[in-house]
Formats: sequence, structure tokens, C-alpha cells
Amino acid sequence: MSAGGVPLEFRQPGGKLCTVHGASGQHAGLAWSPPLFRPPLGAGLASCLSACPAVEIQDDIFDCADAREWVSACPEYAPSPLSLVSLAEFEGRRIWLKDESRRMNLGSFKALGGVYAIARIVVREAGGDIGPAALASEDARRVASRLCFVTASAGNHGLSVAAGARIFGASSRIHIAETVAEAFALRLRAQGAEVLRSGEIYEDSLAAAADDARRSGAIHLTDTSWPGSVESARLIMEGYTILAGELEAAFTDSGEWPSRVYLQAGVGGLAAAIAWSIRQSWDIQPEITVVEPDRAACLQASVAAGKLVTVAGPVSNMGRLDCKTPSSLAFDILKSAADRFVTVSDEEAVQAVQMARRLATLDMRGGIASTPSGTAGLAACLREDGPGTPLVIISEGDPGNGES
Repeated sequence: MSAGGVPLEFRQPGGKLCTVHGASGQHAGLAWSPPLFRPPLGAGLASCLSACPAVEIQDDIFDCADAREWVSACPEYAPSPLSLVSLAEFEGRRIWLKDESRRMNLGSFKALGGVYAIARIVVREAGGDIGPAALASEDARRVASRLCFVTASAGNHGLSVAAGARIFGASSRIHIAETVAEAFALRLRAQGAEVLRSGEIYEDSLAAAADDARRSGAIHLTDTSWPGSVESARLIMEGYTILAGELEAAFTDSGEWPSRVYLQAGVGGLAAAIAWSIRQSWDIQPEITVVEPDRAACLQASVAAGKLVTVAGPVSNMGRLDCKTPSSLAFDILKSAADRFVTVSDEEAVQAVQMARRLATLDMRGGIASTPSGTAGLAACLREDGPGTPLVIISEGDPGNGES
């Protein structure tokens, strides 16, 4: 990352790559192997990165059709709105806007990940003989009642895990850092979760959740990954591919495709899942730009270094993106699937929040209430002007509590 938060860009040699290549067979299908890696007691995540073997990616790591089938069975599921909006303040520039602010009544794309992952784990624990329609049965709930899911979260992932556990009859325990707003803790408790404050920063809560699972035997459902511990994040990211499928269906029907896609990233799960889906199946291939806070550009730094890197920096107002170490699985995908990595400042993210509130979409005439994290991709898009029509994802709503 350059001084002063000036955006740096890294373009892959030869331009865009349309697939993610690899040779490992351990991620195929529903197999829950290798076992989730447990870091040594008291070990920081950064020390675990060098302690575990590298993970290779195979082309069929995600089963998008399977994810769509299972999530479509959820009564709360519906595709989120996609609108083509005109920016009057930017000489009428048009952008495609995917609004995740009300996804499944949880207010974030992450609703697709945790709920889906818990459904599949309940099936696994039941012996694999429960279909989507039977998840609400007494037999399925009896299986789920024996399960406890543990995770660390900056808010939205924990909310999805807590909601999934409640929906299917399991329990949940969510570790959050001191920097996470109490309003999010209250929302987690409203979904039935036990909430524990664990450490000053997100990485502290990650280590605490891993240790909790090791000690208690609970299922560690993390949305990040490191070498040797990939399957949980893979399953959650498989749920995120549903969003890309919705986009592909809409663009196929309309015949209009985006020329550029801006994907905000914390540890990188959403960005990697969407980028992988685009490269695998979209008829028209856009330029993919990954957007990070300039105070937490861990993916950008990792791509520049050619290996996983933990970055240092002050706290960003993009709380859900303020992650100093990337997911190893996300890094392995994005280093090939993305074209560029850029950063945005806290000030630019705030301006994008204000812009989102002024946008008139097809279903939200009064604009979209979001947060600096939710509008980071929009912030990068507003700063640039290129050919064609870009796509931006508003990744979360603002329930009126702001963002820590």
C-alpha cells in the first residue's frame, strides 16, 4: 500500500483469467475434510499462516446449482433487487446497482452464506438423507438441536449464523471484538445467539472463536480461511455464489452486461465467490476490481507479495471490511480472477453512503440506507470513469445504528 492511501493497482500478467486452476481434490462435493484447523492455544492468526501447508484451488470448488436449490427452499429467500440507475451528479453516468440491504430480512449478502452452510451441516449430521423440503421436519430439528455453531464476526456473518441456527433449531455462540457496535450485539442476541466480547480487534475474536471450538467441540463456522482450514469458508462462499447467479440470470434476460465490476473486500469471501462465478460462467467477461479500505488492504498487499500478508494500520470506519489478514481461499482465487486491487479512504466511503441515499432505484425511490462498508465498491466506482456500464453491489443496509 502506498503512502497516504493513494490507490495502487496490480494487473495480472496477460490481462483477465477466466478460470481458477488447481489440482487438489479435497474440496469436491460435500466432504467435510480436512478437519477444521485449530491454532495452538494463544497463537495469533498470522503465526498460523506459516504453520500450515498451502491450499490449491480446483475449477469446481463451488457447486452453484446446489446452493441455489437449497437456498431457494428457504421461505425468506428472494433475489435481491438489481437496478440501472443514472448519476445526475456525474453527468448522467449509469451504473448497475445490486441492493443487498434487505436480503432475507437480515440486511446483508451474508445471509446467503451462514444460513446455507448450517443447512448443509444439518444434512451432513443427519446422514445426508434429508432434502431441502425436509429441513423443517421434526427429525431435522432433532439433529440440529444437538449442534452448536461458533464463529467470530464483525456483525453480519454472525447475524447469518445466528439466524441459521435459530431457523433450524441449533444454538450459536458469536465472538465479537470490542470495536463492534453494541447495536450489532443486540441484533445477534435477538436471533438467539450467545455473544462474547473477545479482544480489541477482529483478529483477536477469530483466535478466540477457534479456541472456543477446540475446547467445547462446537462447530467452528468461520467465513475466513487459512492454509489447512478451508472447508468452512468454502461452504459459506458457495452460498454467496447465489448472488452471482442472480446477476447472471438478470443480465442474460436483458442482454445488457456490465463492463466493469467493483467488489469490496474484507477477508475477501464475497469478492472471491463473485469473481470465481463470473470467470466460470458469464457470457460477457467484465473487468473485476477488488476494493479495500486504505487502512486494511490485506489482499492488495498479499497479491503484491505473492503470498498471504498481514497488514498493520489504524481502525477504519468500514468496520466490516477492516480486516488485516485475508482469507487464504479468497486470496488463492482473487490473485487470478481479479484484474485490479484498489483502496478507498474513510472519507470516500462516507461520501458514497451519502450518494447511495440519493439514488432512485426501481424499488427504493428514496435511495438506499447503507454504511461505509456497504458502499465501498460504489466509492471506487465514483472515482473512476471508463467505457460501458459498471456494476456495484451495496453489500449491506444500515439498520439505523451506523457502523463501528
